[in-house]
Amino acid sequence: LFPMRELALMGFLEVLPKLRRLQRRLAETEADIAARRPDLVITIDSPGFALRLLRAVAKLGIARIHYVAPQVWAWRESRVRHYPGVWDDLLCLLPFEPAFFARHGLPATFVGHPVLESGADRGDAARFRTAHGVADNAPVLTVLPGSRRTEVGRLLPVLGATIAQLAPQVPGLVPVVPVAATVSEIVRSGTVRWPVRPVIVTDDAGKHDAFAASTAALTKSGTSTLELGLAGVPMIVTYRVNSLSAAIARRLIKVRFASLLNLLAGAEIVPELLQAACTPERLAAALLPLLTSPAARDAQRAAFAPSLQALRPPSGTPSDAAAEAALVQLDKQSRRHTESRGELATKSQLR
Repeated sequence: LFPMRELALMGFLEVLPKLRRLQRRLAETEADIAARRPDLVITIDSPGFALRLLRAVAKLGIARIHYVAPQVWAWRESRVRHYPGVWDDLLCLLPFEPAFFARHGLPATFVGHPVLESGADRGDAARFRTAHGVADNAPVLTVLPGSRRTEVGRLLPVLGATIAQLAPQVPGLVPVVPVAATVSEIVRSGTVRWPVRPVIVTDDAGKHDAFAASTAALTKSGTSTLELGLAGVPMIVTYRVNSLSAAIARRLIKVRFASLLNLLAGAEIVPELLQAACTPERLAAALLPLLTSPAARDAQRAAFAPSLQALRPPSGTPSDAAAEAALVQLDKQSRRHTESRGELATKSQLR
């Protein structure tokens, strides 16, 4: 119906200018579902859009699943009062989420995190170094600025200045920037003046090979921290939003950490340098030990394991668990249809 990137908005001020278009897309999607009348609708992430859609189609009698729980446990918990009746099941990626929603009387199922099946831990370091002419002993720094144009535009200058500070202290440093298609052009133009020209990779296999070759990483907060943790890459986490969004967020956010690795560990196993702390000087100072000290790298890697283990479902893979949850809802929907037809037949006979 429309490119999913239209829903890739983050922060209060980024959503407001697009509100009218989002409302139009919502109406278009609702109309399409009404025309098709599927047995089950599964929405994925983008809760501001997806949950409104599920509420709108509830009247159609379609089974509804939302995949990726809205992070109301982290901020604006009051939103949870709007959720009763929105979904038949909520598929959660984090192990503590079902209990949170159960406290509010909402159905939820932990299915594990799909990052475990991403292949992030199956890259080939030698293939990366050969493909890009990187010496075997050259330190590699993977830089992950994000996949949204606004966040990339805000972070790239800071990340480039960080490279400028590190380059004289880390001889032979090779920066690598994996890019999403949505921001490829802005990354290429934004890194032209970096003091060390980065290797840019544009596909998942290349990204995973870069992870395998990486000495350390500098990443925005988000799922990328889990990918790097799975690949065993020590990292520094950073992020910066506009000042108004940051001020509002400080009043609403209840969790201590931005990184999911830290959140799952209940401790800062990965340094977080956010907002005012997101400066070239502080980022370079935090990265230097990881780039130069094997002991520092090993210590951080050792701390990853419990957080990653917590992301595994009780059995099988996250995909298996999600598929099983969908089948459960389809079975319930089938039984509802059967019961409905039986009731209609009975009424017809009584007439």
